[in-house]
Amino acid sequence: MTKYLMFQGTSSHVGKSILTTALCRIFFREGRRVAPFKAQNMALNSFVTADGLEMGRAQVAQAEAAGLAPRVEMNPVLLKPTGNQTSQVIINGKPVGVMSAAEYHQGYSLKAFDAVKAALEKLSAEFDTIVIEGAGSPAEVNLKDNDIVNMRVAKHLNAPVILVADIDRGGCLASIVGTLELLDDDERELVKGLIINKFRGDVNLFLPAVEFLERKTQKPVLGIIPHIDKLGIDDEDSVSLDDKISSDGEISIAVIRLGKLSNFTDFDSLAGESDVRLFYAVNPDELDAADVIILPGSKNTSEDLIYLRESGLVKKILQRHVDGAAIVGICGGFQMLGRKIFDPLKTESNHAELDGLKLLPIETTFNPEKFTRQVTVPEINFEFLGSQITSENLDGYEIHSGETTNLGDKKIISAGNVFGTYVHGIFDNDDFRRKFLNAVRRKKNLPPLEKIRNFRAEKQKNYERLARIVRENLNMELLEKIMT
Repeated sequence: MTKYLMFQGTSSHVGKSILTTALCRIFFREGRRVAPFKAQNMALNSFVTADGLEMGRAQVAQAEAAGLAPRVEMNPVLLKPTGNQTSQVIINGKPVGVMSAAEYHQGYSLKAFDAVKAALEKLSAEFDTIVIEGAGSPAEVNLKDNDIVNMRVAKHLNAPVILVADIDRGGCLASIVGTLELLDDDERELVKGLIINKFRGDVNLFLPAVEFLERKTQKPVLGIIPHIDKLGIDDEDSVSLDDKISSDGEISIAVIRLGKLSNFTDFDSLAGESDVRLFYAVNPDELDAADVIILPGSKNTSEDLIYLRESGLVKKILQRHVDGAAIVGICGGFQMLGRKIFDPLKTESNHAELDGLKLLPIETTFNPEKFTRQVTVPEINFEFLGSQITSENLDGYEIHSGETTNLGDKKIISAGNVFGTYVHGIFDNDDFRRKFLNAVRRKKNLPPLEKIRNFRAEKQKNYERLARIVRENLNMELLEKIMT
């Protein structure tokens, strides 16, 4: 019989995703057949499975922690914001349309719950333990009737719920008590314990608060998890970008913080290099000292291109290009580097045609078809910043709309100090990442570095570290009793 454990939060970004990841690794190390699950994600940070289906990136990290290949059943519903109060709705890895918030929540979400139930049934038949992540807060009274990711899932499975609060934000005790107060009686009964997350300081000083909470709520505090620096684990959404500025390094890399920025995890491997200072730029002046400027992926290339031009960022990027700075485009950013973007059906904006930055000899035409696939590039060989970059067997994935000219079978298009690609995760390839950075180093008259980091091995070590810290600060014995 499958055992379930569900993490819900007093709000978004309290650490539900990370705790789910930790428990997946803990149970995996115990020899269980464990899988992660989140009914519905709202995020621009997505991934493509081996069978070409799209899912939330957080469940990919959780699957890795559980020793599994990611699969779409782990996240059957994905909402990708496209514009003002609208999202692309993706069910079982495939887009079914763009809907307003009202259309989705008032008319479609309960239909989407059929996909949730089917995914749970399939996972339950294959795994002995499922660790489930909720979204936001279960106490959003304006959304509860059509919410398919929190208590509706818990009730469907009769799953024990652990309520998580982030003490680093302040108001932790009030948020726990208030959340429980707003739940219905049967929902409150499903909450079997509490976790205080991101704690700093002396735990002994907090024990009177623990006693108060347990007395007030009649729920046990299962653990006080310390704040963990430099987790090195994929995040669910761009709320965490403020935490992603890396330490000082000889190479300064600016990633443009687009309004519809997607797949920001493309750059985590770069940020972890000892010779890199990576930051997310909003203002043109921030680009003055950047050795590398990256235009990342976007869920709405047209609108973000308009924003770049209106904000003065296009003018500054072109100036820095003339100065010799490296300019890189990934996916939507790659499209922006071309000569033109055509949108005859006006799928992304009211503009049927937009000028790109004209730094690469490509043009892109949007159409209804969406390309989602994993890719392996057998070999690349291109000139960049005066260096010849060669590498083999690069793994990554593509998520994009639009047909782009002059690509052929090329995965990278380059011109002098500019290159672009549709391949997400290209910098996760260790050999390519170091050769790219060494090209920048040579341009700056710095000696190349020979040591190559193993990014994927480091991620596995990070899962182990997270699991160890959480296990040391969680009442695992009581947790096991709750799950039986």
